Amino acid sequence: MPWPRPCPRPWRRSSVAADLLALAAGLAVPGRRRLLGLAGPPGVGKSTLAAQLVADLDGLAALVPMDGFHLAQAELERLGRAGRKGAPDTFDAPGFVALLGRLADQRPGLGATGETVYAPRFDRHREEPVAGAIAVEAEVPLVVVEGNYLLQDEGAWARVAPLLDECWYLDLDPATRRERLVARHVAHGRSPEAALAWVLGTDEPNAELISRGRGRATRHVLVP
Repeated sequence: MPWPRPCPRPWRRSSVAADLLALAAGLAVPGRRRLLGLAGPPGVGKSTLAAQLVADLDGLAALVPMDGFHLAQAELERLGRAGRKGAPDTFDAPGFVALLGRLADQRPGLGATGETVYAPRFDRHREEPVAGAIAVEAEVPLVVVEGNYLLQDEGAWARVAPLLDECWYLDLDPATRRERLVARHVAHGRSPEAALAWVLGTDEPNAELISRGRGRATRHVLVP
């Protein structure tokens, strides 16, 4: 059967999105700094929602994706982990924690310097991280952090959630989520067969691990 095309704005027509925007706006108070996490399994819509919230908050928020801390492809190959790209040990988790700490330290009264903090982003066309690509200005009150492993409780990942003021867990019907994932991988050049094999062999084991952190979220969101 033909795979569904990725939906570029799955949140736009949803009342859920309006409710979440109102909640995020309540966190974006000028003169303060808060970190809002969006967690959940691959394909659930984290990056789309995060980008929409930041755009709608119009200068009051910045987006910092966890994906910028992917290890470089050459390093994954050296470590023998390239076939599991996206698993927890294919990221620089301590580096991610250090960045969140710097962002949190910009809160008034914590010795903030007023300096711009730079974060990496992940280039999905090159499948490589790009250092220093995202500028987070000191005066931005809300930093939206999105990623798979924000609620994990092992290793360096366990230090992430305490740095977040809130973390929302996004959930979606598993069959729909898998269809979206296959469509995403096809859009990035894999054949439908290879895309499905990657989803079942790599994305789904990661999704099962991620789901174990659901109970540590401050809010659960059912994706429309």
